[in-house]
Amino acid sequence: MARRESVSDSGSDSEDSSLSDSELQEAFLRGELKPGLNVVLEERAKRRNDAEGLKQCLSEFRQHLAWVERLDVTLGQVVDPVLQSASNKDAVDPENDFQREMSFYRQAQAAVLEALPRLRKLQVPTRRPDDYFAEMAKSDQQMQKIRQKLKSKQEAMERSEKAKQLRAMRKYGKKVQTEILQRRQKEKKNMLNAVKKYQKGLSDKLDFLDEEQTSSQGNKKGNANQRTKKGPNAKRRYKNQKFGFGGKKKGSKWNTKESFNDVSSFSSKVAHNKGPGKGGKGGKKALNKRPGKRARQKIKSRAR
Repeated sequence: MARRESVSDSGSDSEDSSLSDSELQEAFLRGELKPGLNVVLEERAKRRNDAEGLKQCLSEFRQHLAWVERLDVTLGQVVDPVLQSASNKDAVDPENDFQREMSFYRQAQAAVLEALPRLRKLQVPTRRPDDYFAEMAKSDQQMQKIRQKLKSKQEAMERSEKAKQLRAMRKYGKKVQTEILQRRQKEKKNMLNAVKKYQKGLSDKLDFLDEEQTSSQGNKKGNANQRTKKGPNAKRRYKNQKFGFGGKKKGSKWNTKESFNDVSSFSSKVAHNKGPGKGGKGGKKALNKRPGKRARQKIKSRAR
């Protein structure tokens, strides 16, 4: 029974809602309703320019203070003395960022130039004292991070510059090497052509041999000059500085012109093996002659 009553109640609600919907549709067909939300609109307040009220409010909160308390400077548009003239003062293009920022900069600069004399006249200090310490806007840790970042950027730029220089030097070295190889190949080709002409009897000149000889001599001279100019390397100089330079060792026993002509130390007895203790022809036996093997063994056995 309870279930039937609930079903009947729901049916009555649906009929009421359907009737209300049908009534709304009929009203819409008659033109009594318009599409959209039916909200009562309030009338907007009329705008008016109450100049007297504004002036009254301004007079209420205006304070008549001295200029040193306000520090306001009002100036007109400042003309650029280089680019603009007095007749062309309104030529700043607002769409041009550079011109607009430069006009702001000139305006601020002119305001400072006008305010500084007035402050000095009022004996107001305009410079920070030497012993003035202000709190930094950023902490020391943040500034340290910024410093490290700038340092890393600088090091990266230096590394890139060094790499560019090395690449340029390698390119230049390769270019010079290719030029030298091409020149040598050209000289070799010219010499071979000259030899072939000489062999075929087309030419009786041997100038190419003289050129080759002079070029080889020039190369030898250049290498010798380089060696003389270069001198000892760093390792040799360090060892000379540490241990000293003992003089030339190689070729120290070679004969020279002076030693060949010097005969002061010559002795005929020594030269012909006729001195005392020499066993040559007509000479006596050596005094300190070494005993034989058997005699040495006998001496050892006696000593035991």
